[in-house]
Amino acid sequence: MGISYLKNNQKVKHKHIIQKKMKLNIALLAGDGIGPEVINQAVKVCDAVAKKFNHEISWTSAITGACAIDAVGEPYPDATHEICMAADAILFGAIGDPKYDNDPKAPVRPEQGLLLMRKKLGLFANVRPTFTFPSLIDKSPLKRERIEGTDLIILRELTGGIYFGERGRKDNGNTAFDTCTYTREEIVRLAKLGFEMAMKRSGKLCCVDKANVLESSRLWRETVQSMEKDYPEVTVSYEFVDAVAMRLVQWPSSYDVMITENLFGDILTDEASVISGSMGLMPSASIGLHTSLFEPIHGSYPQAAGKDIANPLATVLSAAMMFEDAFGLKEEAELIRAVVNKSLAEGIVTEDLAGDNKAYKTSEVGDWLAKNI
Repeated sequence: MGISYLKNNQKVKHKHIIQKKMKLNIALLAGDGIGPEVINQAVKVCDAVAKKFNHEISWTSAITGACAIDAVGEPYPDATHEICMAADAILFGAIGDPKYDNDPKAPVRPEQGLLLMRKKLGLFANVRPTFTFPSLIDKSPLKRERIEGTDLIILRELTGGIYFGERGRKDNGNTAFDTCTYTREEIVRLAKLGFEMAMKRSGKLCCVDKANVLESSRLWRETVQSMEKDYPEVTVSYEFVDAVAMRLVQWPSSYDVMITENLFGDILTDEASVISGSMGLMPSASIGLHTSLFEPIHGSYPQAAGKDIANPLATVLSAAMMFEDAFGLKEEAELIRAVVNKSLAEGIVTEDLAGDNKAYKTSEVGDWLAKNI
């Protein structure tokens, strides 16, 4: 995979050099809500990059989420899974629809498709970078002096924990339970990624748990402690999740690479996303056993669907992660990031970032980015 996610200004060390002029086979899962609109802009940018560097991209579209339920009755159909398995990487939009959100008794939900996709593709690690943009630092709800220099990665375990444990109802439906279960193997797999990333960055790793209360967290801490001897150049700290939730908004720049279990990671990554000033800016990757998936961290934002107002930059930056980490194409990734920074600096942005200045349409931002590649 050759994941780098280096700190700013560090040089890249790829484990292997991948030849230029590549044929890239990418599955395209636009999903629901604003998903198709933001995905379309990322495709424009990717195609412009491919043309510039003489790559050939083969896009294969597939349905997932609410649109898949409406079409075939299930949120992650077998046909979609086959397309994903055959792809070198997956570029994904968003999942979710209010008609399911507002019905607690709905037998099938779009989000089940996401969980099924993670399980079937073996997507065990969600990689969430959080960083600030110089031109937008004052748009953050946090004070400049608290967030300046923030450049961290949260590695969230994706296929274990309470989301996949035994669950049910008893006492005639009046008592509900969800079980948080982890195996040592699942923890080792994620922690190994965390140690490797820390070695490529500042050599700091933080394991986030609740080991003072939860048995599953004690297994996390015990397992990570047993791995420390294999990575002597990495300094490991252990913090309780409630303390981290406070420190993330007080002093986010003190963190570098963080590893944590599924539920804690779900919450902390959303908390961290506000640091940059907009959820519409943050990309993510899900690293898998069979393939890897790249997606913006925002949801389907159904209120904006079809209005051409959604911010496509997180999806475009997710495509940059895809070029670098699925294909080892660092130069192409850096070019995408540079043109995104240019659009922010020049005010070619959607309404969420425009303030009192002109707001550009989603499609206009995509066209501008592709033209400036």
